[in-house]
Amino acid sequence: MFMDCQFRTPSSSSPTFVPSSLKNETILPRKFVSSPRKTHFPSWVSQISVRNCVTSHLQLKSSNGHSLNAVFLPDGSPGSSLLNEQIALQEEDKSVPDSDKVQSTLSITVVGASGDLAKKKIFPALFALYYEDCLPEDFIVFGYARTNMTDEQLRNMISKTLTCRIDKRANCEDKMDEFLKRCFYHSGQYSSEEDFSELDRKLKEKEDGKVSNRLFYLSIPPNIFVDVVKCASQRASSGSGWTRVIVEKPFGRDSDSSGELTRSLKRYLTEDQIFRIDHYLGKELVENLSVLRFSNLVFEPLWSRSYIRNVQLIFSEDFGTEGRGGYFDNYGIIRDIMQNHLLQILALFAMETPVSLDAEDIRNEKVKVLKSMRPLQLEDVVVGQYKGHSKGGKSYPAYIDDPTVPNDSITPTFAAAAIFIDNARWDGVPFLMKAGKALHTRRAEIRVQFRHVPGNLYKRNFGTDLDKATNELVLRVQPNEAIYLKINNKVPGLGMRLDRSDLNLLYRSRYPSEIPDAYERLLLDAVEGERRLFIRSDELDAAWSLFTPLLNELEEKKIAPELYPYGSRGPVGAHYLAAKYNVRWGDLGEDRDP
Repeated sequence: MFMDCQFRTPSSSSPTFVPSSLKNETILPRKFVSSPRKTHFPSWVSQISVRNCVTSHLQLKSSNGHSLNAVFLPDGSPGSSLLNEQIALQEEDKSVPDSDKVQSTLSITVVGASGDLAKKKIFPALFALYYEDCLPEDFIVFGYARTNMTDEQLRNMISKTLTCRIDKRANCEDKMDEFLKRCFYHSGQYSSEEDFSELDRKLKEKEDGKVSNRLFYLSIPPNIFVDVVKCASQRASSGSGWTRVIVEKPFGRDSDSSGELTRSLKRYLTEDQIFRIDHYLGKELVENLSVLRFSNLVFEPLWSRSYIRNVQLIFSEDFGTEGRGGYFDNYGIIRDIMQNHLLQILALFAMETPVSLDAEDIRNEKVKVLKSMRPLQLEDVVVGQYKGHSKGGKSYPAYIDDPTVPNDSITPTFAAAAIFIDNARWDGVPFLMKAGKALHTRRAEIRVQFRHVPGNLYKRNFGTDLDKATNELVLRVQPNEAIYLKINNKVPGLGMRLDRSDLNLLYRSRYPSEIPDAYERLLLDAVEGERRLFIRSDELDAAWSLFTPLLNELEEKKIAPELYPYGSRGPVGAHYLAAKYNVRWGDLGEDRDP
């Protein structure tokens, strides 16, 4: 089982929330103001997301006989553990008569329910959460789209994408049937308040007078975000619980359009109600990045310009646009991948130690890093576009062969950039970023190349082999999640011959259970009100401020992309860019599968 979950019922111990927009005298629809997630735990405990079912067999013992999660007092005696506190609080909750408990329900509305994202990702993620008992007992799912469909037709559509991939327990089919019975559909226009009023009526009918918490997932094009939010706020928001809205990228095309979208959304929502989703932040290895750095003494002292020579963030796909060229041509690889996915990972990698694991503390540090980045210069960027290619008797199409793409398109399908952070920790360290389609392999990884050993006694044994001369930490986000550290060691024998070896953590070997999909983690966080992995508006502003001048210059000067063959390693210019900073791309050599 990949995730043992227990949904928490909010308590009443948190202070009253005053939306920032009210402080600025912005008038919001009265019933669309959310209340924050509340917790039983003191602030230092609330940093740990409580998703584990509390059972006695989870109380692991250390060699001294105490619980591994025990808290020790200053005199060395064991104090209460988090687990014991959880159990005590649950027992306390059980002692409260049912008549005194506030009954609440969760309603999740997937707007754009007939689209590919909803079918392939959102509904399967919701089923996985239900299968693992991570959703509250009383919840419903509504699909909303313009397509005419009945409840039964929606269920048939969803059932084709639901799988029992988590494990092969006998009750999976039963759970699937139970989940589908909680799914309903309402057809309506995205800009019709009347249709959203009818949706509200159906939701209230299912909620049966209980406190209603409502989550809207906008799986729709960005040009209709505001229409949907306006109608939902005025006609279908919760009158008794919270209302939250998940917004999919792209969040605009540049600083101006992004700022306008944010201002428009904030006419109807507070910042705390807006959950801007970047699914890469929900990837297991991205989440592990801060754990690796901040909970291991061996890494934290090395995480600076003193020991790190360069950092590489690499994203590649081994397929082209494949019919999505019409959408892609309006954005390009820089907006589609670099400005959001890779830049967010870079901010997490380079940020200073946050005050706590609280969402606002982490996002504050990310904003500081983004604002410290040097404006991108055209000479530090390479753009490319894949062309047709024949290999092994098979022909591969060019980007402009896509019928949805203009024949004279100069939209980049590949980009590489050198980014610098002007602060004390990272001064002078090049952060090389590249992303592309139709390349030789599919991968997403972070590669940290350390400085060479000063006065290395064995440098004559390296010769010109840069791989052996460089220690490298690799975090492979996909596929086959892994963390490995390249080190040098002696080959057994009478001579002195060096070899490169990998100290590795291959997830599929160490953790054979299924790794949850990023959408499962992010949907659960949104339900729980955890904003740590979602993007705040000032983060978005800082990210667009870095890339907008570059994008404008590329478009104004009509910079033609360098062509590269479908299935190759990308344009040659990317290698010259790396060499400019005395760097070799870490993915050039074929790494042995650790």
